[in-house]
Amino acid sequence: MTAPHLLPLAEAAALIAARRLSPVELLQDCLARIAALEPRLNTVIRLLAEDALAAARDAEAEIASHGPRTPLHGIPVGLKDIIDLAGQPTTCHSKLQLDHVAATDAAVVARLRAAGALFPAKLATHEFAIGGPAFDLPFPPARNPWNTAHHPGGSSSGSGAAVAARLLPAALGTDTGGSVRHPATHCGLVGLKPTYGLVSRRGVFPLSFTLDHVGPMTRTVRDNALLLNAIAGHDPEDPGSAARPAEDYTLGLNGGVAGLRIGVVRHFHERDVPASPEVGAALEAAAALLAAEGAVLRDVTLPPLGEFAAVNRAIMLPEAAAVHETWLRERPGDYAALTRRRLLPGMFITGADYVQAQRRRRQLTEAVQAAFAEVDLLLCASSMDPACRIDDAAEVERTYPRQARTPFNVTGHPAVSVMCGLSKAAGLPIGMQLVGPAFSEALILRAAAGYERAAPWREMMPQL
Repeated sequence: MTAPHLLPLAEAAALIAARRLSPVELLQDCLARIAALEPRLNTVIRLLAEDALAAARDAEAEIASHGPRTPLHGIPVGLKDIIDLAGQPTTCHSKLQLDHVAATDAAVVARLRAAGALFPAKLATHEFAIGGPAFDLPFPPARNPWNTAHHPGGSSSGSGAAVAARLLPAALGTDTGGSVRHPATHCGLVGLKPTYGLVSRRGVFPLSFTLDHVGPMTRTVRDNALLLNAIAGHDPEDPGSAARPAEDYTLGLNGGVAGLRIGVVRHFHERDVPASPEVGAALEAAAALLAAEGAVLRDVTLPPLGEFAAVNRAIMLPEAAAVHETWLRERPGDYAALTRRRLLPGMFITGADYVQAQRRRRQLTEAVQAAFAEVDLLLCASSMDPACRIDDAAEVERTYPRQARTPFNVTGHPAVSVMCGLSKAAGLPIGMQLVGPAFSEALILRAAAGYERAAPWREMMPQL
């Protein structure tokens, strides 16, 4: 049998249900993988091996007696360390939060726990989900398993690196300006930013109240759908939560892309923020493959990327400053220099600027929504470059804004990042996004699964 840590979530779940793999065996193999590779990757902030093993033994006994509760029963899931796990620190990768212990589970953790998932690790993040790869923090930055000299993307850096390195079959990240899709892109994963309001943020340390999302990061589209099945749902304690009927996001995954109308937003990567030649070529090849699979492609024009970025900044920064104001005034030296530099401008954005940004946000949302009158989905770039070196601060700062993820935080539309190429120069993944109307997760995952089956990338993994 394939080594358990190499199994995608859905395959491991099927073996557990068939009693051919035990949750204890799966977890022990993941823990051995973590022990072997973690010194090179820095993905884990806190290893919870004993707690997870106890839960795995309980899961094994329950499954033997009654069968699995859900496909996630006995599956290890990593948590970005801004997500609360009861009884454990939520450090936010920061000196300021080292002593903060969560009293209760975040809503998404409670849902995963009810589904039978295990929680063996709290994972690295950029400080408070807004910093970057910094070396002046209590924990070192996570590294890209495809090349450990390179950045894994962020801010859900540990989640992306851990899943790509086969330390864990799945993880949760958060996404305020692209922070699930960025590491998914750079680490060759499937990363979903759900529709705003589909997944509760209760118990997640806030960055920006009106832009924050929680999303799954996995190796395959089916794995992503299984995780979304567990975490989606209305939460009356999250004021941004939407009351939606439950869905099974796996049901349409075999539907393919034939007949789907896909709008290609070429101006994002050709004119607005010109992509590197390798990224541009990978996007064109992906579009051609979707057309060969029967999708009907046409070019679509949206507002320029710069408009979305300006609105995101004018909303996110003052909302973040509202969270951090006391610490910024009283303990500024306890932040990493990069985090402090990113947070401080939010203290100086006026209320008038914030209101105008929210007004423009509505207009941008309407412009994107209008595109779906002509097409079913959008295809666009994610990052305009492969991952840069992690120790090159200037290059990190240069490449960070070279992306097309922010628009869909501003508008709230669901967006999934999938691997669509491999850089020949550096051997690093390239990703693209599929975007749909609000609450069309089933549709974008169906299209992503159709692409995944036709493309050669799914079986590729870092050689560590």
